[in-house]
Amino acid sequence: MARIKNHPHLEPHTVGRGLLLRNIILGGQDGVVNVLGIVLGVATATNSTGIVLLAGLAATFAESISMAAVAYTSSRAEAEHYYSEVKREQDEMESIPHMERKEIEEIYKAKGFEGKLLKDVVDKITSNKAVWLDTMMQEELGLENPSESMSPFYQGVLVGVSAIVGSLIPVAPFFFLSTSVAILPSLAASFVVLFSVGAVKSSFTSGKWLNGGMELMIIGGAAALAGYLVGVLFQVPVA
Repeated sequence: MARIKNHPHLEPHTVGRGLLLRNIILGGQDGVVNVLGIVLGVATATNSTGIVLLAGLAATFAESISMAAVAYTSSRAEAEHYYSEVKREQDEMESIPHMERKEIEEIYKAKGFEGKLLKDVVDKITSNKAVWLDTMMQEELGLENPSESMSPFYQGVLVGVSAIVGSLIPVAPFFFLSTSVAILPSLAASFVVLFSVGAVKSSFTSGKWLNGGMELMIIGGAAALAGYLVGVLFQVPVA
C-alpha cells in the first residue's frame, strides 16, 4: 500500500530508535526484576551456590524465551489487526464512499477546517485512494503501518536477547563468590542497572529521569523483598 510521502508526523529514524529502545528496556528490566527475586529467594532458602545458579540460569532462559515469544506474537497480532482494518476500510470505500468521505469531512472539521477550505481538503484527500486510506487508518483509527516498524521476528529476538542480558546481571556474582557474599553485589548491580534503565526510559518520555530511575529501582527492591521473604519462609537445610 502506498504511503503519504514526507508526512510531517512521521519521523522514521526517531520512531525506529524509540521502538528499539522500548524493546531493549522491556526485555532487560523484566529479566533483572524477575531473576533478582528468584535468585535472592533461592539464596536465602538454601545458601547453596549450585542451586542458586541452577535456579537463576533456568529462570534466565525460560524468562527470555517467554518474553521473546510474547513480543513476537503480540507484534504479529498488531500487524494482523492493522491489515484486517485496512481490508475493512477498503471495502467501505468501495461500497459506501459517501459515508467514508463524510468521515474525512468530520475529522478535518474537528481540526477547525470549514467552508470551502474544508471541501477542498476533503476533495484532495479523497481524490487519491492511497492517501484516503492512509488518512482513515491514521486519523480515524489511530493505527500505524506495521511495515514501517520492526518485523515481529526481530522484535522477538531483541526482547529475548535483552532479557537474557538483564537476567544474567543478578546471577553473575554467584559465579565468582560464595552465596552469602554474592547477595549484596547481586542486589547492588541489579539496582544500578534498574536505576539506569529507568532514568534512560524517562528521559525519552517525561524527562524526569530521577523519578524514572527511582521508580524502577523500587520495583526491583519489591521483587528482591518478595524473593527474600519466600526464601525465609521455605528455608531448608542443604547438605
